Amino acid sequence: MTLQATVDLLDRLIAYPTVSTDSNLEMIIDLSGRLQSLGARTHIFGDETGSKATLFGSLGPDVPGGVLLSGHSDVVPVTDQDWSSDPFQMRQADGLLYGRGTCDMKGFIAASVVMAERYAALPLKRPVHFAFTYDEETGCLGAQALIPELTRLGIKPDIAIIGEPTEMRVIEGHKGCCEYTTRFEGLEGHGSSPDLGVNAAEYAVRYVARLMALREDLRARVPAGSRFEPPYTTINIGRVQGGHAHNVIVGKAEVDWEFRPVQTSDFRFVKDTMEAFIEQDLLPQMRAVYPQADISTETLGEVVGLEPMTENAARDLMVGLLGANSAGVVPFGTEAGLFQQMGMDVIVCGPGSIAQAHKPDEFVSLDQLDACLGMLERLGQRLV
Repeated sequence: MTLQATVDLLDRLIAYPTVSTDSNLEMIIDLSGRLQSLGARTHIFGDETGSKATLFGSLGPDVPGGVLLSGHSDVVPVTDQDWSSDPFQMRQADGLLYGRGTCDMKGFIAASVVMAERYAALPLKRPVHFAFTYDEETGCLGAQALIPELTRLGIKPDIAIIGEPTEMRVIEGHKGCCEYTTRFEGLEGHGSSPDLGVNAAEYAVRYVARLMALREDLRARVPAGSRFEPPYTTINIGRVQGGHAHNVIVGKAEVDWEFRPVQTSDFRFVKDTMEAFIEQDLLPQMRAVYPQADISTETLGEVVGLEPMTENAARDLMVGLLGANSAGVVPFGTEAGLFQQMGMDVIVCGPGSIAQAHKPDEFVSLDQLDACLGMLERLGQRLV
């Protein structure tokens, strides 16, 4: 019955088209009502637009610590994807549940909320918390806004389980993901007199060259025993754009780039190096010709990684609950590092495969949901 209840709730959640560009409020209000009906203490934290919100709820004693079950409510778009059926109407076939968000990651949310009914009937000695966030897919914005709210309320779970699709494998580490657009504003002019202008494209190319040189520095900073592939922090140049004619000095240019830190120190190393290059090298040369020249960087997202820790109570708990022999690392990012920075022991573990996420005909299997429910039920027994 618990599995069928989870399937029924997942069907309802898939019908909420919570694409990151749109509102998730209906889904959040629905889930809040379900938790409140079980006696949960709930908070809804809205964003500045009033169109999105994070739900945070707690069952059990109102004491410090406990376990947090966390998932994001938003899903990626289905635009230009070739689906076999309506992506926002769940379809079941051959033991698989199809629909946008089935594995990423409404399956885990549905299992957690259904299991909350069991938790509410238990004499819990430690609380169980639930966090269902917004805009994970566009920079973990909901989780970033949630952390200071929890600090303000004096709530800090000991352990956090982030239910991203890992095929129920215990994951203790992943790289961060930091995405930027750097814009260069120079001075246009005729190509025959390059010294009279400031060619934004040329400075953009120099910026890209510095990023590429930084790659080699990062290889030398690889942490001992790193289990990531590749084991060091990577940098990628996604787009370079500027200019519109052969004989015109380029006035504006843009560079889209990202880096994926394997350790917190690499985050500051990359940021500080590039900021110093702008302030000490590029801008003085540009402004010597044109004082109004400028370079600005827009941060699209800065998601910290989940660093594997020697001591991790969340990992130890989950390995025991699942009968696993070890914990692994993954290349994709999650909200886990934000909760780790708050001082929690964190792991990533949830139903479904990341190979299905973001694709047409996304699915999660009934077997994976059942395994997740089994883990959550055993978790509840550990908290009494």
